[in-house]
Amino acid sequence: MRYEAVIVGAGPIGIEMASVLKRAGVRYLHIEAGQIGHTITRWPRNTRFFSSPEWIAIAGLPIQTEGQEIVTGEHYLAYLRHVVEVLDLDIRTYERVTALTGAKGAFAVTTVDLAGIEHEYECANVILATGDMDRPRSIDIPGENLPHVTHLWSDPHLYFRRKLLIVGGRNSAVEAAIRCWRAGADVAISYRGAALDEKRLISRLYLEIDLMIRNGRIAFHPQTEPVEIRPGEVSLRGADGGVTDVEADFVYLATGFEMDYTLYEMLGVQTRDAERKPVHDPRTMESNVPGVYVVGTSIGGNQRGYKVFITTSHEHCLAAARAIAPDAPIRPEWVGNIASRDYPLSSKDVE
Repeated sequence: MRYEAVIVGAGPIGIEMASVLKRAGVRYLHIEAGQIGHTITRWPRNTRFFSSPEWIAIAGLPIQTEGQEIVTGEHYLAYLRHVVEVLDLDIRTYERVTALTGAKGAFAVTTVDLAGIEHEYECANVILATGDMDRPRSIDIPGENLPHVTHLWSDPHLYFRRKLLIVGGRNSAVEAAIRCWRAGADVAISYRGAALDEKRLISRLYLEIDLMIRNGRIAFHPQTEPVEIRPGEVSLRGADGGVTDVEADFVYLATGFEMDYTLYEMLGVQTRDAERKPVHDPRTMESNVPGVYVVGTSIGGNQRGYKVFITTSHEHCLAAARAIAPDAPIRPEWVGNIASRDYPLSSKDVE
């Protein structure tokens, strides 16, 4: 069977893209290497979004919460399952793309499923919705791969009455520090800046961490960076070049994530600037390769200052669908939240 489009990736925007194409009557195939919302499954237990529920709703289906609170990762995964079932979206999960070849109107997609069986599909267009958090950003220092070191912490309980050093100073690092301290850990933060940046942190997190640091509850090592990790301690280099050893039973490297560009390189999608943002036309989301579209946070590349979120990506689905199916009726209410629970938000609003 030949498809008008193949979508690769079933995170929130990949699912929303599929919902638009299905409602528009476009014959498409949706492939996901893992389970839907795979990135969110790696979050620590009970981690809450930094965005409000109305900003992360997709496909015109609102998120209701019992106490009108910010949703957790677990709640959002349940919501994504609800969207898929309500709209009856066919997603081929645990099917990994191994090859992408061809040109607009005649792409060939090769995959391998959970049983190791290879499949081949033909399509006119390819939509890459793979996200920008495929793997942790390495800092390439000795000891980074030791068993007590992680880029993906899972549960504050693991650090109860143990010394935990957190490297980083953005929202994820600060939230981890607060939660682990409350769970009984002895927490310290190493940050390359002279102080935590209030403008880059969620206000409630900044208020709490500032109080904890000023009152000596959490140790803060400003203008430092780790140069070596050993069992029981970490060597931190300061702004003056001096090195100090800090005790640490466990180390959480909150150094961010990177995109996997394998599929983009297979297709010849070009990138630009130091963040390696995929080149695309924002009016259609088509990349420099005709027939290859990029939607969602993928367009931000290896973001250093996050400006592309679920919230700012809904329009990508409409733009790509209109380019792929110019004669189909594409309705704006098919993306984001319902109109009565929505309001405009741009990347400038969250800077």
